[in-house]
Amino acid sequence: MPHTEEEDKPCRACTDFKSWAKQQSKASLAPQNKSPAHPPDCPLDKEDLGHSTWGFLHSMAAYYPQKPTENQEKDMKKFFHIFAEFYPCEPCALDFWDDIQENPPQTRSRDALSKWLCDRHNTVNKKLGKPMFDCSMVTERWREGWKDGSCD
Repeated sequence: MPHTEEEDKPCRACTDFKSWAKQQSKASLAPQNKSPAHPPDCPLDKEDLGHSTWGFLHSMAAYYPQKPTENQEKDMKKFFHIFAEFYPCEPCALDFWDDIQENPPQTRSRDALSKWLCDRHNTVNKKLGKPMFDCSMVTERWREGWKDGSCD
């Protein structure tokens, strides 16, 4: 994915809401220790976008065929490359692009794709100082629900 001069410009999808709001107005919108509230019908900020995106991607992997056709495998690989090219947060997109160049999508089965995506997510979690997810739990988390019945 080529680097563009737009990369260094602040954008809402690349920034958490609090930081973005500060960039838009020098006046603080809320006390320093509290994030400003924004209505749910506002554009997504970086946190909302990331959370929604990972939910979508993990759900897509969870429902990918266990035995995909050659075309399905090819299309899924193509999807992740297109996704990395057009993701609205350019620094995130560039990081993901670099990651999938080193770790190409594993599309031979649902389990392989889910594990690959979990590993990619954990790569991001590590960069952000967030906890790692136990990739052996992806089926419970994104397809079947927890064994304790809390999702029923």
